[in-house]
Amino acid sequence: MAQHTGTADLPLHHGRVPGWLAARMARLGRVVVEALVLEYGRDEVLRRLAHPFWFQALGCAMGMDWHSSGITTSVLGALKRGLAPVADELGLHVCGGRGRHSRATPSELMALGARTGVDGAALARTSRLVAKVDAAAVQDGFQLYLHSFIVTDDGRWAVVQQGMQAQGRYARRYHWLGEGLRSFVDDPHQAIEGAPRGAIRNLADTRASDARADILQWVQRGPDAATDALRSLQARPAPCHLRLPADHAVAAAHIDERRFHATLAAAASVAPTDFEGLLLTPGLGARTLEALALVSELVHGAPSRFSDPARFAMAHGGKDGHPFPVPLKVYDATLRVMRGAVEGARLGQADTLAALKHLDQEARRLEGVVAGQGVEAWMAGERARSWRYGGRTVFGYAEPPGGRAPRRAAGEREAEGPADLTHASPTPPARGRHSARRARAFAQPSLPGL
Repeated sequence: MAQHTGTADLPLHHGRVPGWLAARMARLGRVVVEALVLEYGRDEVLRRLAHPFWFQALGCAMGMDWHSSGITTSVLGALKRGLAPVADELGLHVCGGRGRHSRATPSELMALGARTGVDGAALARTSRLVAKVDAAAVQDGFQLYLHSFIVTDDGRWAVVQQGMQAQGRYARRYHWLGEGLRSFVDDPHQAIEGAPRGAIRNLADTRASDARADILQWVQRGPDAATDALRSLQARPAPCHLRLPADHAVAAAHIDERRFHATLAAAASVAPTDFEGLLLTPGLGARTLEALALVSELVHGAPSRFSDPARFAMAHGGKDGHPFPVPLKVYDATLRVMRGAVEGARLGQADTLAALKHLDQEARRLEGVVAGQGVEAWMAGERARSWRYGGRTVFGYAEPPGGRAPRRAAGEREAEGPADLTHASPTPPARGRHSARRARAFAQPSLPGL
């Protein structure tokens, strides 16, 4: 039977994902999922998405605000958009979304059933039941506004949905996994993420079985008896808890420094005999290897390694500038290497994909052996060098020493992002103060090896 895997508190944030990041998120989400399918199969993708810590780490590596509720909407929107062109090939489909998209989930599943032969009617019923359990049976003060249903061609599924508590400015994310699920009303959740705020009445708790039986009888006696039954239930605590603070800054306390230093050491000490093909990738250098080590851990890491999801924000920063601006050149180099590895593996040339796996293994081997500069010092260095890597936030490009703001390189296109990558409100981000000058040529130093 599916069990809870943990909880997390997600500060409620507003705003939009800018187009230049949304397009990259879709590409990174797609290539990470493709690598997972190639290495471990489709069922493992569902298990990862149903794991709250891994889900948060994926959002951090994508360049989202590392702790906010917007990660849920943005990651699911990126996966839906990125996987759409290859959904039939992978046999993996993302349905639903936020707001009106969530209400369209049953019809999407019915259409999917007509196209693939999977039982769309049964999946649609499952979708409604899952939403009903978290909206009605689990009475925790959060109103659902997002429902995403991920399903394979053989009918296996996972669900991620989220509710908000506007007064407390927090969100709660609920994870479900169909694997091993025998009941929708007896401990069905894979995980529930969120802050415990006041009394929670959980009719889906296995200890509430007697109460559920009584409710069926009491409902026949009238609404007052049913209400009394609901008030008598108490929720049990989740097995583990991830608390994400409301402040934006990433601090050393949020990161497992031992693991982080091992990642950097692995990137710095890879043996050329094992990594010849990887190291010869055009534009790949030490900084991109550091990002690749973290992305590779997303594919190959065990669940226990995602207890500090903020560490994965060290791959590509964050759109709000925390822990540092998104280094577009590093991000694009990561995408090129990952895409090349996946395409090569499909053609029977798995050397690069194997090299990335070895990079993750090397990082684990070095844990507890290496040490280096503190995380705060490393982040400060990344912020200082950010302009060299095309660092960008929702407020504009990173500035070099001296304060002269760089502009977009000649020929660099502004990527368009999908509407369903928005946060909780459609408020557009503040315009960068240097946007008016971006039409001129961008004289940025060449970085042949990022």
